[in-house]
Amino acid sequence: MFNAVKCYAYMYTFDLRGGRKVLFMKKRRFWDATTSVVILGAALLLFTGVTFFLNIAVFFIQLSVTVAVFAVVGWRLIHARRDMRSMLSAVADSLDMTAKASLEKSPLPVMVISDSSEILWYSKKFQKEILYDGDTLGLPVSSVAGGISIGELKSGAADVDIKDKRYTVYVSQLTETDEIYLLYFVENTRLKKISEEYKLSRPAVVLFYIDNMDELLQNARSSERAQISSRVESMLEDWVSSTTGVLRRFASDRFILIVEHRHLQQMIINRFNILDKIRSVQTDASQSVTLSIGVGQGTTLRESEQYARQAIDMALGRGGDQAAVKTKDGYDFYGGVSQGIERRTKVRTRVIASALSELIAGSDKVLVMGHRASDLDCLGASVAIAMSIRNLGKYTGVVVNKSQTLAPELIERYADLGYGDIFIKPEDAHALMTQKTLLIITDVHIPKMLECEDIYRSAKSTVVIDHHRKMVGHIDDAVIFYHEPFASSTCEMVAELVQYLEDVTLTRLDAESLLAGIMLDTRNFVFNAGVRTFEAAAYLRRVGADTVEVKRLFTGSMGLYKEKAEIVANAEIYHQVAIAHNKSNSAPLSRIAASQAADELLYIKGVEASFVIYKDGTSVSISARSMGSFNVQLVMEAMGGGGHLTMAGTQLTGTTSEQAVTMLRKAIDTYLNEREHAR
Repeated sequence: MFNAVKCYAYMYTFDLRGGRKVLFMKKRRFWDATTSVVILGAALLLFTGVTFFLNIAVFFIQLSVTVAVFAVVGWRLIHARRDMRSMLSAVADSLDMTAKASLEKSPLPVMVISDSSEILWYSKKFQKEILYDGDTLGLPVSSVAGGISIGELKSGAADVDIKDKRYTVYVSQLTETDEIYLLYFVENTRLKKISEEYKLSRPAVVLFYIDNMDELLQNARSSERAQISSRVESMLEDWVSSTTGVLRRFASDRFILIVEHRHLQQMIINRFNILDKIRSVQTDASQSVTLSIGVGQGTTLRESEQYARQAIDMALGRGGDQAAVKTKDGYDFYGGVSQGIERRTKVRTRVIASALSELIAGSDKVLVMGHRASDLDCLGASVAIAMSIRNLGKYTGVVVNKSQTLAPELIERYADLGYGDIFIKPEDAHALMTQKTLLIITDVHIPKMLECEDIYRSAKSTVVIDHHRKMVGHIDDAVIFYHEPFASSTCEMVAELVQYLEDVTLTRLDAESLLAGIMLDTRNFVFNAGVRTFEAAAYLRRVGADTVEVKRLFTGSMGLYKEKAEIVANAEIYHQVAIAHNKSNSAPLSRIAASQAADELLYIKGVEASFVIYKDGTSVSISARSMGSFNVQLVMEAMGGGGHLTMAGTQLTGTTSEQAVTMLRKAIDTYLNEREHAR
């Protein structure tokens, strides 16, 4: 109802010219009517209203008094505001005449403000161009330029929009002792519009790959292949028709788009909805066609194309059916809700095996290393390929921390057969590194997750063998990066690889190690088991793997079984997701019990995925599993982890179990919303 009225006393002394000092006023606020007037007015109205119900005659008398009070107060406020403006004008008139004339003649709009952002004076040019002959004396500077504060101005120039014009505001302090500031408004609307147009018109490169066209249409007629390809092209053309971009096909299943940044922003806002449209295209075998998209935004077209290729490799490495946007700051991902399509051809495996044989022949020794807290898939693949290379006469060792591995039974079996020397402690492996040492990394492609990152940093030649979906920050300097996200396990990849290595034979224990890793990641051939998975298992069975002995590798103690049962019993269901975590009064969960309990929770009716949260030293870890319809990798990646479609995890530092549960629920909600949008 009332405007805030502030009266000030000023006794500032400053010198606009750097010479003679001029008397000015130093601020001291002694009355602020806003709060008190509002409170007293509300109280008076309340009492007047109550009187109406008590005595009607008194009510009319009090109402008359109330109206008179409001009229007097309003009149006084208006005059007080006028007095304040007159005072500020008088203060401005006391400025040195030469300095004032200089500011008035300035080609730029000029304003003087106090440290608390009140407007003390402004030039006629400012009043005419910015205020349109209005009056803002005594008001905060934000009333002219919304949102701007003296703090922003002190840190440097600030950009403001005033009506339909744009300005850059520069500030200077008139004196070092008095906090009075002079603001210069530089109008640069045209330049800023040119700058924005330049940024919006910068070209970006977008690459489109139809995922696994050969596998989808392996037995299809040529006409069906052409029909699928033309339908995809037609959808892409319709999708980009609203832009100024240029779309061209450069292979039967590949397209390239050059588009302006303004239209790329809209594609990102729509989360690349072309992925959902392409997924509606099906083959005669009722298989959905999926698309992978790589987007590059660089300073030049060449750099943008390079970024786009890196982005498409990342999208394919994460299983396809998604868009990856590569910028200088990293990657952004959209989609990725479906499972990758299995490639049945083994041509790439033969090529990798040939290249690996040459690297082994040119090395003096070979070290094999996996991730921290190695499981049967990691350690099984490592020791099997290490034993195979040792048969070639090369010194080979498996770098593993025996105290932290999740597969101690496997190490014991090799030790019982006299092969215990193949396992090397990380601290002992440093002395074995030479310029010609080959390092093979299994079941991981992120440096910070390695058993010993220092060994990787000192290796001159590195080979990576992994099946997890590619993550940001992956190893990018490997001589061979053998990555198959559709594979069930790293052991499956190694089982295929050793078949093409010359003069290499697997022992019975090696075959059992690989079969154990496959059974672990597929949960006894239930999840993510493709045609090549069973072919690899059949090969291992032929070379002597005993399924009974493999099963013994999964046995645990009674204490472990009870711990696992307790985790399952205490789990909670949240949106068809089972979540289990440490209670405040319970003992810490072991890593083995947590991972096995996560598997067991999937057998509860109606559960699509499971997450087990447990303390891991000073941090909190999460073990995630799913039945395949729920992509746990995306949820764990949102929390800084990663993994695979059906098996993933993360590690959180500086977080309690309760906080981790809250973070996990938010990540699950986000994933479910995006999945529903994709559907």
